[in-house]
Parts: sequence; structure tokens; C-alpha cells
Amino acid sequence: MSQITGRLSPGERQFYEENGYLFPIRVFTNTETAEFRQQFDDYTDQNKDRLSNLIPRERRTVYGLTHLMLPWVYQIVSHPRVLDSVEGAIGPNILVWGSDWFVKFARDAAFISWHQDGAYWGLNPPKVTTAWIALSPSTLESGCMQVMPGTQKMQLPQRETYALDNALSRGQEIALDVDESKAVALCLAPGEMSLHHIGIAHGSKANRSDYPRIGIAVRYIAPEVMQNGTERQIVQLVRGKDEHGNFEIVAPPADAVSAAEIRKEADRRVLKNVLPDAKPN
Repeated sequence: MSQITGRLSPGERQFYEENGYLFPIRVFTNTETAEFRQQFDDYTDQNKDRLSNLIPRERRTVYGLTHLMLPWVYQIVSHPRVLDSVEGAIGPNILVWGSDWFVKFARDAAFISWHQDGAYWGLNPPKVTTAWIALSPSTLESGCMQVMPGTQKMQLPQRETYALDNALSRGQEIALDVDESKAVALCLAPGEMSLHHIGIAHGSKANRSDYPRIGIAVRYIAPEVMQNGTERQIVQLVRGKDEHGNFEIVAPPADAVSAAEIRKEADRRVLKNVLPDAKPN
């Protein structure tokens, strides 16, 4: 088990800036991890019938933007130890722009093709980092995330495939041959996380194991970041202050009804900006 570290050291910040990723970072104790895992399992069980009818890219209707709706997910995305590390990547003022649970069930065919988030999200400047927080072992066998170090410094051509088992919204992928021998596997134990830059090329393979791979990708941005598109997206301010007003800030989830409505509206605005031809869920 790695040691809980909190804020990034100067060397860790330099490594992140040069390579576009950092791992493993322990953020939760075993007790905290077990509690969050139980909450996740309960939520998944509540939605099991719905999930059984969804292809991988449709699972976001259950697992997307849950930080706006579920208090226990908000506890994860706003946890001080998570934010201490995020601060080292993007600074002291932190907004949560989005979150997605990337779940691969045991022997799940779902995969994520090699892609760059920055090619699709419309966020500038790229003062954006994703914290990928594991609640189960994320290993090569279970389909952990892999990255191509240094690719955050270049824009690679992308194409959209809409492949059936691809968990990405458009099945987007880099339109070049990727030399996977240069990839770094971000293997994580439960309670650990990685950070990766919005521009780094990354992807993951199917789960060949007999256990699920469970993790949440939390997208953090600095307030000076601006969003392309026609909608003012909904975010949460989790540290520091916002002196720019580029986004609509909402409070942590309170009562279930209003929180569900906020999530629904946030999803509509995200789709309008990032996937303008898609239909809201």
C-alpha cells in the first residue's frame, strides 16, 4: 500500500508537467475506501436492471455526473486529500467540471480506445486535470488505464468509430497507429488515484479478470478555463474562489429531487456543448 501523501512535491509537479501523468497517489484509507465501495455497490444494485440493457457508452446515463446528485460521490470529489494533489496540477482554485464512473464488470468486453480528451471537450486554456480514483484493483488484467507519456504536448488526429463495445461517447480514437510498447499502465490499488492531463493520449482494454474494475474519473478545471459552446455549464467550486464567472456554480447535493434535476440540466448543457448532435438523456 502506498503512503497517503497529500500535496505534490516539487519533483512530482515537475514529473506531471513533463510527462502528463502521475501515479499512484493514495488518497483514501482502507476504511474510507470500503465505505465508498459499499455506497457504489448499493447504487449499482439499485440500477442493475437499467444497466443490463445498456451498451458500454450508454452507461454514462447511470454513472455520469453523479457528484451533482449523490452526497457520497460529492464527498469523494471534494475530499481534501484528493484536492491537495489536484492543486499541485492546476492551482489553488478548483472547479469540478464533470465526473464519470468507468466501470468494467468481470469479463466485460467494454474498452476505451486511444484518444485525447482535449480534442473534444472544448476547454481552454488546458488547465485541466483528471483524477482517476480506484475503488477496486485496476490492473492490466482488469483493463487499467494506460497513457502515452509526453503526448499532452501535441495534438493528434482523431476519428469517431461508434464501436459497439467502446465506452466513449463517440467511440473516438487517435487516427494513427499507436506504439503500445511505449505505453505506461497506471495500475492502482483501491483507495489510490492517478492524475492525467487533458491532452495526454490514453485508453484501456477490456476486463479479462473475474473481478470488476471500478473507478471514477473526476475532471477538475481552474476557474480561468473557458468552455466552447452555447451553454454555460454547471460546475461545483470545491476549493478556493472563482473570480472569472465562466461557469454556473451549484451547491453540493442536498435533497434528492432538486439534485436529480440539477444533474439532468447539467447533462443537457454538457451534451449541447460537447456533443451538439446528441439527444439529452
